[in-house]
Amino acid sequence: MVAPAALRVVRCGGSKLHGARAVFSADARYLLCTSGDFVKMYSVGTEETVCMLQGHADLVTGIQLNPQNHLQLYSSSLDGTIKLWDFTDGILIKTFIVGYKLLALYALANCEDSVFAVIPKSGERDSFQLVSVKLTKTAGQEMEAKELSVILDGVDESPKHTAFGREGEYVASVKEVNLQVYFFKRKQMNRFSLSATNTKGGNNRFTCVACHPKEDCIATGHGDGKIRLWRNFCHNKEYTFSTLHWHHDIVMDLAFSVEGTSLLSGGIESVLVQWHNGSDCKKDFLPRLGSAIEYISVSSDGTSYCTSHTDNSRDVKTGLVVDPRTKALVLNGEPGHLQFYCLQSDKQLYSLDIVQQEYIHQAGLNQLDLVKVAFSAQGKWLATVEEREETDLELQLKLWVFDEETQSFKLNTRINMPHEDHITAMCFRDRDEFEDDSPMLVTAGKDCLFKAWVIVEDTDPEAQQSVSWSCDFVGSYHNYQATNCCFSEDGSLLAVSFEETITVWDSVTWDLKCTFCHPPGKIRNICFGRLTCSKYLIGATDHGFLCCWNLLSCALEWSAQLNVLVLQPDPLSEHIAAVSWLSKDSSLFVFKPNKPRPICIQRNLCKEKIQFAAFVPRDIPETIVSEKYLWLRRSQLYFLTNTQELMTFSTKSPEERLTPSSKQLAVEESLPMTPFSLLLGKHRQQSQEDVDLGKVVIHNHHNQDSPAVKELLHTPAHVLPSASFLCPIFINSLLTSKESKSAEEIADEVEMESEEAEDDSDEERDIIEMEQDDLRPMDFLGETTCRLSKSQEKELRKIRKMDYSWISSF
Repeated sequence: MVAPAALRVVRCGGSKLHGARAVFSADARYLLCTSGDFVKMYSVGTEETVCMLQGHADLVTGIQLNPQNHLQLYSSSLDGTIKLWDFTDGILIKTFIVGYKLLALYALANCEDSVFAVIPKSGERDSFQLVSVKLTKTAGQEMEAKELSVILDGVDESPKHTAFGREGEYVASVKEVNLQVYFFKRKQMNRFSLSATNTKGGNNRFTCVACHPKEDCIATGHGDGKIRLWRNFCHNKEYTFSTLHWHHDIVMDLAFSVEGTSLLSGGIESVLVQWHNGSDCKKDFLPRLGSAIEYISVSSDGTSYCTSHTDNSRDVKTGLVVDPRTKALVLNGEPGHLQFYCLQSDKQLYSLDIVQQEYIHQAGLNQLDLVKVAFSAQGKWLATVEEREETDLELQLKLWVFDEETQSFKLNTRINMPHEDHITAMCFRDRDEFEDDSPMLVTAGKDCLFKAWVIVEDTDPEAQQSVSWSCDFVGSYHNYQATNCCFSEDGSLLAVSFEETITVWDSVTWDLKCTFCHPPGKIRNICFGRLTCSKYLIGATDHGFLCCWNLLSCALEWSAQLNVLVLQPDPLSEHIAAVSWLSKDSSLFVFKPNKPRPICIQRNLCKEKIQFAAFVPRDIPETIVSEKYLWLRRSQLYFLTNTQELMTFSTKSPEERLTPSSKQLAVEESLPMTPFSLLLGKHRQQSQEDVDLGKVVIHNHHNQDSPAVKELLHTPAHVLPSASFLCPIFINSLLTSKESKSAEEIADEVEMESEEAEDDSDEERDIIEMEQDDLRPMDFLGETTCRLSKSQEKELRKIRKMDYSWISSF
């Protein structure tokens, strides 16, 4: 009997991707970046997530390629360890235990057995040191690295505030308005200072530093948008610097190209600036990159640049909403946009511009923000709410319809100020849109009202659309603020919470059917039961109670003392997930409304508060062995923490959770581009084209399905024959061979010849079998069979027909 697998919490997305500078692989085919407490590796060509390096117990603060082996990667973390990875295979090689929080990591080619890191200074608060960490080369996977040498005192904790110069001869570090440069060979320290402000009121504070790879030149970014290029800094008094200025605000990061011929800079303008030869007159721009640039990375071959942006860590205000069409998570993206996030590939499918206004990057400027999102049952309609609050509240409700031709959402109706105050909740009636009933949208607001919106025909002859949305009903209850709303499964009832009271309304006649309350405390969440539990209504209060009411008897069925932050029903079953916050830990309770005892309790999910959760229907039901976790069979539960980490539950190992496409991608991209692989790739491509065109594919001895070719590909190198034996075979395979006849041509010739010589049908049948044998793959490489021409075959038949019996007399 198979033992039931344990339910584990796994991180599947989210986290900051700009916590440290991203790193390209040596061949620029992969991009590695930190994401929370693990490292993600992406394919540059396909943007797919190839693998994740998991093993750190805290935030990863830095990654660097091993200068001695470019297929290995160093990573540092706040957990006090440095890990060495084989990132192409996702294997952890060694763990070096330093014992201090590591805030930045640097690796140099001329230091084979050591790396550099920024650590807190012992006994002093907000003080940090740059140290050299000696990595011992001894056997074992875990070892201590306690041998530390202090290089610089009083450095900044940010990785972009320290940089190493040409061939590692010196290190430059900036903090506040001070620049210090340490020369390793001479063991000399030079310090330079600027005034806090210049004569024009500019901010001279250092914000980042980069060193030229070929020359003695240091580039520094400043708070007023200026860039200074320092030279001759080996002398304390004879140094010089030139100034470049384009950015109107803080320079976020700097990076030199591989040869140092150009300098890249980025800031809050979302523009990547390329300065040529250190000249203020020669510069190129790559504008509208989405949001402020946090880090800039350059590949080793100089062909690719990577920019990390701050919009990766935007606050999610819309919650986790599932698109019924694509099963993608829909949430806040770049400012004013909705992102459709694919859970399987861990990347954005596309972005929908909701606000449709250019975002102005200026601190302190209030701009339209996207705060609410809701989909109709089949995903045909999308409702969004935008708001901006300055002296007066600006509010917009937009209804979007899905266009089948463009396969995107198109704006149908814009409603200005649908409520006089903030909208607190919004939901569609969950009824099949192919039925006679038209869709309905309900919004609840702090203006003590809830409103029902329906589709009406547009009578305006100049209108571009035949239908639009209009308000059908306005409801209130004792002038209390409306806080939540939801429809029953069949759409006949609407529940709206007004502070401490839940009201239930008939969605057709708008009659108030009943009210429920459970003082003290305001209602935080409400939802209806589904399927066999549709007669129950569940609510959670902010005073730590979870209540279940029976709609038939209008009585309290049961209640439990639980501080529920998130209440999420599964759309495909009776199960409801409740996430609580107890003793600085989040816990999960899964239950059915008709049974007060939970089906599954998962404590200590994470140390962060969980803000949102969503059930995502599975395309194929999952095979679950344990009855305790059957609630995960048809849907998967995802939840988002207040640190923007997306998590889910799984009973699979990380290897099993890696998608087949990602595995195949990793295998195919790891193949070297040799002439032999190009030859096989050409055969694979040609075979695929033949299959796509419906051709009958007749395999010859060059095909990769040959047993000999398979044997050659899958046999270990140390047991293969010598190169002198394989070389002639390989050269012969590169020669252009005579094209084989198709099966139809062979069949036509056989039929024609059978009409000419019916008495020799047996002999012709033997010839056909011989020709068919010639088409089969050879059992050995290099073995060839000569094919007779048509004239030779006719001569052979004549010879076989002749009577040679007279020879027997001799």
